Amino acid sequence: MTFESRASSIDGSHFRKLYIGGAWIEPTTTGQLDVVSPVSEEVVFQVAEAVTADVDAAVAAARTAFDDGPWPRLTPQQRATHLEEFARVLRTRADDFAVAWTESTGVISSMAKMSPEYSIGALDRSVAQASTFEFIERHPSSSGTNLLVREPVGVVATIAPWNAPLATMLTKIAPALLAGCTVIMKPAPQTPIEAYIIAECAGQAGLPAGVLNLITAERDASDHLVRHSGVDKVSFTGSLATGQRIASVCGERIARVTLELGGKSAAIILDDYDLETAAKSLVGGICVLSGQNCAGLTRVIVSRDRHDELVEHLVSAMVAVTIGDPYDPEVKLGPLTMKQQLEKVEGYIAKGIAEGATLATGGKRPADIDSGYYFEPTVFANVDNSMTIAQDEIFGPVLCVIPCDNEDEAVRIANDSPYGLAGAVYTDDADAAYRIARQVRTGTMGQSAPSATFAIAFGGFKQSGLGREGGVEGLLPYLESKTVMLKGEPDSI
Repeated sequence: MTFESRASSIDGSHFRKLYIGGAWIEPTTTGQLDVVSPVSEEVVFQVAEAVTADVDAAVAAARTAFDDGPWPRLTPQQRATHLEEFARVLRTRADDFAVAWTESTGVISSMAKMSPEYSIGALDRSVAQASTFEFIERHPSSSGTNLLVREPVGVVATIAPWNAPLATMLTKIAPALLAGCTVIMKPAPQTPIEAYIIAECAGQAGLPAGVLNLITAERDASDHLVRHSGVDKVSFTGSLATGQRIASVCGERIARVTLELGGKSAAIILDDYDLETAAKSLVGGICVLSGQNCAGLTRVIVSRDRHDELVEHLVSAMVAVTIGDPYDPEVKLGPLTMKQQLEKVEGYIAKGIAEGATLATGGKRPADIDSGYYFEPTVFANVDNSMTIAQDEIFGPVLCVIPCDNEDEAVRIANDSPYGLAGAVYTDDADAAYRIARQVRTGTMGQSAPSATFAIAFGGFKQSGLGREGGVEGLLPYLESKTVMLKGEPDSI
């Protein structure tokens, strides 16, 4: 396989600095973070590594911008005007965003090219909310004017994961900025480039100093950010283990927190649905981000007497998947993002076999690819829902097919999980899909396809997280509610 990196097309002049208080500043140490290509296994970018002193500086800048600056004192409509310009500037960097995602994670280029417009849509939705959301509510009163006013929560730390760094970061900062909060971006150390481009665009768009800041850090400095008394809220997307630590820290100091964590989402295949069509949908879904997708449908629940036929169709669809250079338009599956993740997936394959599941196809690295963290799309058949591979989030291109005896058992199996992020019912009957969707304890349910929308709300039940992102449900966590009771009607509203 030949691969030609596009990393050099991105201007890296700011990568050895941090964006704090509206300026690019030198970090307090010379430490750096390496971004490794999952295709070539070579370093493609290097960025500054923040330490606790840099975190303190970023918090101080955000704190000053919130406590003394103009941003939280603007009207929502005035902030929306800034966000419109911010979105315009972001769109001028669409090509850089696409290259950064492919170079850092190995996501196929066709998907990376579509991501910027989809991701920047978070700002468009926030701009629209400035006119539609009621930041001040009037409530009946016989003695004057009673108001429920919603004010910004304060300084927000937004912590994004490595699998979808642009979309998740913009989904957090858009509502935070509309609400009037100031923000400290902390991207994953494996994929920081999108956040650097966001910071560059914030400066070009004229966001006031300190409103949006950037630090890039490993665990110790990141932990300091979460623990910092100057941070009022943490919004985190990532693993369950890290989310548990953040929730514990925020609980100790009563900081606000939103968590979007893992998933082990179920696809329930009803008997009316064509199995070949279902197989193509499921395999297409598992190829998205090489299976490194928290909302992916990774447990497939099907009638026992249709199990073997579905597995046959899944195997046929999987062996047809082209694996290789993510810039090749014919390729449908790129590599996993890092060596550690590849080794984790390999470990789960061994567990699945040891616990008695049937490895129907895949389960190894492609024999014809010499370098890169590639892994074949994999299907396990005859999986019992109690097996490790059915309970743990593997975060790779692995499907588990679980037989059931009837619809009630299918729902029970779907709910027998510590997670509850997404799911789907494969059927042509909308009434049946709705009936089952209301029984499955998960944040999003779709019909006959992997589904998610940030225009309404996205998030999970149980250990899949706390709170929602997107829509009104995603704006509210960045606001505090205040009741104001007056004897008359103020002129300043």
